[in-house]
Amino acid sequence: MRFLHTSDWHLGRRFHSEDLIPAQRDFLHHLVDTARTDNVDAVLVAGDIYDRAIPSLDAVRLFSHALHQLANLNVPIIMISGNHDSAHRLGVASSLLARTGIHLHTDPATCHTPVLLKDADGPVAIYGIPYLEPSMARTPLEAEAVSHRAVLTAALDRIRADLASNQPAGTRSVVLAHAFATPGTGRPEERDKTKESTSERDITVGGVAHVGADLFHGIDYVALGHLHGTQRVSDRIHYSGSPLAYSFSEAHHTKSITLVDLAPGAVPTLTHRPCPVPRRLERVTGFIEDLLTNPAYEPLTDAWLEVTLTDTALPFEAMARLRRRFPHTAELKHRPAHIPAQTTNTTYSERIRGRSDLDITSDFIHNMRGIEPTPDEHALLQQAVEASRLNEQQKETV
Repeated sequence: MRFLHTSDWHLGRRFHSEDLIPAQRDFLHHLVDTARTDNVDAVLVAGDIYDRAIPSLDAVRLFSHALHQLANLNVPIIMISGNHDSAHRLGVASSLLARTGIHLHTDPATCHTPVLLKDADGPVAIYGIPYLEPSMARTPLEAEAVSHRAVLTAALDRIRADLASNQPAGTRSVVLAHAFATPGTGRPEERDKTKESTSERDITVGGVAHVGADLFHGIDYVALGHLHGTQRVSDRIHYSGSPLAYSFSEAHHTKSITLVDLAPGAVPTLTHRPCPVPRRLERVTGFIEDLLTNPAYEPLTDAWLEVTLTDTALPFEAMARLRRRFPHTAELKHRPAHIPAQTTNTTYSERIRGRSDLDITSDFIHNMRGIEPTPDEHALLQQAVEASRLNEQQKETV
């Protein structure tokens, strides 16, 4: 049986100030075309359909359009809610949508109720575990503790019980889940931080946000959502990743959707289909005059840019000047190239003891950009310190 695994659409999200609805619409058309041309038997959407619990009207309209397109495929669509979604809002009319072949799983208490499919090789049971907020999911799942591991364990125990008691022998099993899973048992040292993204919302509860792959033992394929990079947790556990880059930390990602071929008794075979790229992401570092004049940077004029300036002081109107050459500059950072290193182990209180307010503010300028304030700047600092002192005195006399 062939599945198309996708997740983390984040409909309605913006990339800095850029509207991503057109790019998300192009992705959904690509998704539907891929499902059609590759003859998939079901589409799996592993959560974070929307970017916010109360999505924008444009995002809702786009989702409605996507549902109509997916329903026209005449193949089952199984979706779960993610930590960005409002499970209750997303689940409205789910029983009616199920009649059209679109199955929205948003209730933890029904995670052990599968969508049942069948092909020439036999039956397949597909279970959807929505994002489980531990404090809310513990009671309906009768979990032993308020933790991600406890509630996911309870959900998977129910699923394995259904497979053992209610499904024919040899039934292949697929689980959708929205969680942070790592190889092995989920110990902190097993976590690969290089594959994380700043656009992924933290789901830490009690200091532990991730669970181990061992929780999913016995499941033939686990379609995960939450992490935005396409990645393998084990032979049978995979993240499809988000279809678009939602932060510059994802500049190195190749965004794709995943075709999964699941034969009886075999390790799933995965094929990645690249997603449309609305505009490539680039990160560049340097002095502003070099960035504005060096011909080597000409290929970046059509990219979304994260610019880190290394000038001693932040140049005047830096963003406006950069955008005249690079219209899609989205983020500006300032990290002076020469910052004096702190060579002592003294505390901040010890370093400022006995020093005047003017000395402290002058030192701050020096530490931030690597050179002393100019005479004109020093005069302005002196005026500011004096004005602040007079203002405090006036407050004390009132």
